[in-house]
Amino acid sequence: MKNYDFKILEEKWRKYWEQNWTYKTTEWGNKPKFYILDMFPYPSWEGLHVGHPKWFIATDVIARKKMLEWFNVLHPMWFDAGWLPAENYAIKNKIHPKIAVDKNVIRYKEQLESIGFSYDWDREINTMDPEYYKWTQWIFLQMYNHFYDKTENKAKPIEELKIPEWLSQEEQNKFVNSHRLAYVDFKPINWCPSCKTWLANEDLEDGKCERCWSDIEQKPMRQWVLRITDYAERMLHDLDILPEWEQSIIEMQRNWIGKSTWVQFKMEIEWSEEFMEVYTTRVDTVFGMTFVVIAPEHPLVEKLKWKIENFAEIEVYVDSARRKTSMQRTELNKDKSGIEMKWIFAVNPFNNKKVRVFVADYVLGWYGTWAVMAVPAHDERDFEFAKKKDLEIIVSVEPCETDYKNWFWYWITKAILSTWNSNNDLKNLFEYKYEQLKLWKTYFINDWILVNSWEFTGLTSEEARTKMAEWLELKWLWNNKTQFKIQEWVFSRQRYWWEPIPMIHCKNCWVVPLEEKDLPLLLPQVEAYEPTWTEEWPLANISEWINVKCPTCWGEAKRESNTMPQWAWSSWYWLRYMDPKNDNALVWKESEKYWNEVDIYVGWAEHATRHLIYARFWHKFLFDIWSVSTPEPFKKLQHVWLILAEDGRKMSKRWLNVINPDSIIEEFWADSLRLYESFMWPFAQEVAWSTNWVKWVKKFLDKVVSLSQNLDEKYIDNEKTEILLNKTIKKIWEDIDEFKFNTAVASMMQLVNTWSSQEKINKSNFLKFIQILSPFAPHITEEIWQELWASDSIFKSSWPKYDSNKLIDSSVKIAIQINGKVRDEIEVDFDSDEELVKEKAFEKENIKKYTTWVEIKKIVYVKNKLLSIVI
Repeated sequence: MKNYDFKILEEKWRKYWEQNWTYKTTEWGNKPKFYILDMFPYPSWEGLHVGHPKWFIATDVIARKKMLEWFNVLHPMWFDAGWLPAENYAIKNKIHPKIAVDKNVIRYKEQLESIGFSYDWDREINTMDPEYYKWTQWIFLQMYNHFYDKTENKAKPIEELKIPEWLSQEEQNKFVNSHRLAYVDFKPINWCPSCKTWLANEDLEDGKCERCWSDIEQKPMRQWVLRITDYAERMLHDLDILPEWEQSIIEMQRNWIGKSTWVQFKMEIEWSEEFMEVYTTRVDTVFGMTFVVIAPEHPLVEKLKWKIENFAEIEVYVDSARRKTSMQRTELNKDKSGIEMKWIFAVNPFNNKKVRVFVADYVLGWYGTWAVMAVPAHDERDFEFAKKKDLEIIVSVEPCETDYKNWFWYWITKAILSTWNSNNDLKNLFEYKYEQLKLWKTYFINDWILVNSWEFTGLTSEEARTKMAEWLELKWLWNNKTQFKIQEWVFSRQRYWWEPIPMIHCKNCWVVPLEEKDLPLLLPQVEAYEPTWTEEWPLANISEWINVKCPTCWGEAKRESNTMPQWAWSSWYWLRYMDPKNDNALVWKESEKYWNEVDIYVGWAEHATRHLIYARFWHKFLFDIWSVSTPEPFKKLQHVWLILAEDGRKMSKRWLNVINPDSIIEEFWADSLRLYESFMWPFAQEVAWSTNWVKWVKKFLDKVVSLSQNLDEKYIDNEKTEILLNKTIKKIWEDIDEFKFNTAVASMMQLVNTWSSQEKINKSNFLKFIQILSPFAPHITEEIWQELWASDSIFKSSWPKYDSNKLIDSSVKIAIQINGKVRDEIEVDFDSDEELVKEKAFEKENIKKYTTWVEIKKIVYVKNKLLSIVI
């Protein structure tokens, strides 16, 4: 053991585990199940760097521990083969994406296997395998053929939709299609004029094309859309049944879904037959409205162009807004741009006051009514805009007389506001106060008492909102609306190497879905993929694939040329692991019931919204159509942060700071890599890599190997060592489940250091230690286990039990303080009497020199910990 060849050893045990099906997972037997899942990797040609395995090692440690606890563990791995970089790499190297992806998958698997993960590779799946995406297409067809029944809060077959009888056949068709969960609409999409490529928002960096860094343009194009908003209320509500999700992730989901309720009312356009509908959540501040802001996409821009004095300027601004993404337009710290529509005035229905109208890109054309009333005295964003445009600010809400704290800030802010409006000499004095004014945001948005609000003056904000809604309703100007910030899911991508959408477009029959028997719809075979350099989708130019006969009328038709987004295949993949070879169903019902929900799901925090939102949406739909038995897919969610390079920056080829795990394994063993990445820092915190620490961890494993030579079956460890061993077993058992891998490894190091001071070690106790070390260092522990025990794999054994009677030390060390400073310590029996502790303390020479011939004012004893003497 002292001079073994670790390369041969690690290869030996990986081969043994494979040949003996050590990690083979079945649904049979009487063991309880445990399903642990990693967010899948995209197999880039660069392979893994040392930051990637961090959470794979964590889930592997947990999986192996659960095996030792006699759980039936499902711990699978797959590869996201359809990601955009696959196309980019293929274009750059002028090869087919599949060739590149297959090569990269082989490379990734080699690296993952070299680290020694407990994956059941028989359950491996690949997103671009037709046998996998057949079922993604099947789910899409189910959505097309279902609608959301809001009375029963669930999806139902489209055949059960109640269609008004008085509608014509054409109107009935439109009615049905307007309720399908998957439907066609015209949505804005990003176009790179340089690459001649359509891009999704996630394909942009800072609003520019990620390939060439050109500015993008936004154009409305035909898109497939999923009605995710129908599920928004359920997804929001069911966050309450996920107690094991991190609270920060829960809050991110709530904010992403973004439920809000507002009042929506009409405002006439002066000297025009047109009107606009504005929305607000604070109608109580309506008398403070001094202008209105509409989205660049608002129809009034075009309708009133004859009346707008500066329409040419407006037109340029609207065109510029089309080139921005929603994120760019709504970014809080961006400069609030906007242009007044000159000679256009809207009329406040409450006081008939004319207000100016602005076009501004921070109002979006997909949310609310595309127009908002602006109340700068009570909204930070409106205040910033008013300050920039030198607009009037009117206070319509003040604090009540007993709200002394807010009165103080109220009078300060009121002075600033009045100063701003009067434009007197004090304006310059208060100009620098603008940043501090942000700190007084509470003043602007709080519910207080109405002022300057005619008949509503004196009411509380809550009372006023009710009265004002009634007033608007009497005048037929009012609607109460609930909306979610989450948008309908634009489901189309203009790519080649992504899943084809199983639809056919016919001039006579409109949209015709493929039948299930015709799935999977395969991508056409091409030697290499290049952009079309036109605005056509890539698939549209492959005539032998795109042109077909309509299966309904046998007329000329075309296949859908859009493809699915990458989020499609990641929205249900955990189910396929349960039954990866099934040709007849998405997942066998018995397998799904057995594995149920994923017990622990681990991955990047950056996927806390988009991926997890989509995954929850699809799972709830599958729950509605009886394909799954649980309303939520993931029981516990744990996020992970980056391992940085040794220079403290993100690992990147750009910085020449990437560390390949192959080189670390070559020099220090796979087990050293695993143990170091477990030990280096708390799991959910960012940390920089240190090769020196890997060396230090390697020395720890060397010490374990050395200790394996000092075993004696008859040797009895002393009581302190027995207690330390039992404490270590208990701590690691708890720490692993809580993702406290660093403290678990630290406790094992403490035990090894204690044993290192002994000439002999009890063999049975050492084997228990090897078992608790095995999830972290499987290769070396398997070798030691087999050598000492000559039994089946260590991962077929049982997690050692700790003796609860041996968790408490028989003696303890008591620190002795004098006037708050530790001067000495004594060792006494656990739970010793206070008088005995005092007696032993005052016998210590170092204590005598401080306490002799002085008055002792006070003595405090903290049992088993501290004796404090005050002189």
